[in-house]
Amino acid sequence: MAKKTYTSDEPTLVEKNVGELLSKTDVFVEKYLKQTIVAIAAIIIIVIGSIGFHYYYLVPKSHEAEKAIFVAQNYFESQQWELALNGDSLGNLGFLDVISDFGSTSSSNLSKVYAGLCEYQLKDYESALKHLKSYSIKDQLFGAQVLAAIGDCEVNLGNVKESVSYFGKAAAKANSSQFSPIYLNKEAIAYESLGEYKKALAVYEKIKSQYPQSPEAVSIDKYIERAKLQLKGE
Repeated sequence: MAKKTYTSDEPTLVEKNVGELLSKTDVFVEKYLKQTIVAIAAIIIIVIGSIGFHYYYLVPKSHEAEKAIFVAQNYFESQQWELALNGDSLGNLGFLDVISDFGSTSSSNLSKVYAGLCEYQLKDYESALKHLKSYSIKDQLFGAQVLAAIGDCEVNLGNVKESVSYFGKAAAKANSSQFSPIYLNKEAIAYESLGEYKKALAVYEKIKSQYPQSPEAVSIDKYIERAKLQLKGE
């Protein structure tokens, strides 16, 4: 006797699960696909915009800034501080103009140092300090010189205590037998002026031991003795 075969229009459990999954997928796609496409499009626009901004704005702007800073640098080298800082009557830009007109370029960043040094020479120490501190330090030796110049500004403003750390940082950053002893000597003198003779002595002895061939080390013994005498008198 043949078995009866029963058919049913009711979906099986597997079919139900698959149907439910497809339904949820459709809802997800419908709900989030548009958002995903918009997000991807936004990323593409940002990337393309960044590339365009770099090549069609920053690069030409940088070349323009390099030309603009040239005359100011010549004035600086000839120690014509006012003209280097503010420009001349012929329309050549000064360092302050380069800073304001080409703010996103390396020439603008470099002009902050030049401007600060010009202002230092003109005894405008507050402005010099502002520009030197706003410089984004990259180069090792040049960065060390900037730190030392900041220390010099602080000294001239009567902020000797603040100057000490800048001279110490300048010496460490330079890491040079030529420049580090100069900055260390400034640091030691600053400590002495603050009456911190023990710290001054340590720095003088550091110059003698680490940079014995430097010009600063030639007469360092008398400064060491001076610091020792001050310590005995305390």
